[in-house]
Parts: sequence; structure tokens; C-alpha cells
Amino acid sequence: WHPPAPPCPTGSPATHGAGDSPTAGQLVQRIMVNQHVEKARRECVVWAIALLSSGTVVSADSFGRVQFWDWQRGTLAESHTVSASAALSLAVSEKEDSIVVGTSSGATFQLQLLPVKLGGLERRWVRTKPFQYHSHDVRAVAHSPTALISGGLDAQLVIRPLMEKVQKKGYDAVLRKFTFPHRRLVSCARKARLLLFQFSQYLELWRLGSTEETGKDGEVLPLCRMPEHLVQLKSKGPEHIYCSCVSPCGTWVCYSTASRFQLYRVRCDGDGVSLRKV
Repeated sequence: WHPPAPPCPTGSPATHGAGDSPTAGQLVQRIMVNQHVEKARRECVVWAIALLSSGTVVSADSFGRVQFWDWQRGTLAESHTVSASAALSLAVSEKEDSIVVGTSSGATFQLQLLPVKLGGLERRWVRTKPFQYHSHDVRAVAHSPTALISGGLDAQLVIRPLMEKVQKKGYDAVLRKFTFPHRRLVSCARKARLLLFQFSQYLELWRLGSTEETGKDGEVLPLCRMPEHLVQLKSKGPEHIYCSCVSPCGTWVCYSTASRFQLYRVRCDGDGVSLRKV
């Protein structure tokens, strides 16, 4: 569709010849119309929904909006654009006066239900605090009575205590970040009393210490033999070690990357240890 030509300036002809090019005004107007058409064709995806006890439906969508709907009339009551990226997840506090939202940019936002006037009864939702603790999509959020909790595709779990619940204000009091391994990083050979530790590019095999004393569970006993680092096995190539294991008898060690599997025979000769690739 081509928009109609803009009015010609005073003194210029009303028509163009067959070989004339369109004016600059026509080009600018055409580009702007095309941009509006492209924006109108974008499809909105609702990624998360919450239902409040007041009958309000809260939605988070791919346009980065958090919207509040009257479920009986199906009408929009409030709309807040919290981010330029998609809003993927949301969670509501137990008192339903605070909402945490996770986005595809790695940021999380908090909306709070606050009075319009100090001491007034009318309250509205206000975006109060943004947090940038993740590097990828925040697909899961939770709202506890004391903290905002978020989980992202960066495999990080972030627990941020609510500021009103923290006595000492500071970075250390605000951010609690934990990295949970998705697979076992330590394996044990019970019969041989060996431990295999997995790192990204190498493995370490240790022999446990021993004691001649006896005691109850939880007691610390003196060692007659200290733990011993037996061998370090480095992986070849740039790939990270994905998983590893030592056999219960302690004579086999194996590990795997994304593309290859390695198996080694372990021989303990006195105090010496040797590995042979199988």
C-alpha cells in the first residue's frame, strides 16, 4: 500500500512527469508507514499468569509488559512496561502486595502495591526495584516473606533478601548467589578408600587418611596417615569434562566429554600410582 502524495509546496507543479522520482517527503512517509505495519504484525505471547484473590488477573508477555485485568469484565485495569525484552515469569507475595517479574534480559523487577496518597485508601501498582543478577533468561521466580528468589538459564539461583527485612544495608547483605552442580562431581571407591574429584579440565585422585582410634559418629579422630594426592589426570583438547567415575575397587577411572569417552586402568604399587589408557 502506498500513501497518498503530500501536498505540493507553493509554486511547484501538482504532478510529476513519468521520469520524475518521488519527493523526499514521500520516502520518509512511506518508511514510517512500513515501520508501523511491521510493529502491528508482531505477535504477543503471554508467558506467565497469576490470579489474585481480588479477582484480578496478572499477565506477563513478550512485549515486556505486566498487565492487570478485571476477570469479570475482561477489561484492562493497569499496564506496566517493565522491560524492553520479554517478561517470562512472575510470582506474587503471600499478602498480594508485591510481585517479582523475570525477563529474558536476565533482569528481575519488583512491583509493589502502594497508596496513591500518604495515608489514603486508594492503592496502585508501582515498579520499585530492578535487579540485574543473571546473564540469561530468568525462567523461574518465587516470592517468599523475606526474599525474592530467581533462577535463570545461567544455572544460577539468586536469593535477594527484601530490603525492609535486612538490618544492615549493604551488597553482602543483599545478594546471595549459589551455583548448584547439575551432576556428581565427586565419586568414591569405598573398598580402596579413594576419592575422585572432577574439575572442568582435569581429575584428581586422592587416598583417604586413616586412624587407629575409635569413637562415636561426629567425633574428630587423630589421623595416623594423612590424605594423599595420588595423581592428576588432565583432559586433552578444549572440551570440558562432562562426567567421571571411579570403580568401587579403585582400579578403573573413566570420564567423558561431549564427544569422547576415556577409560584408564589404575595400578597402585606401594606408594606409587600409574595410569594406563584402555
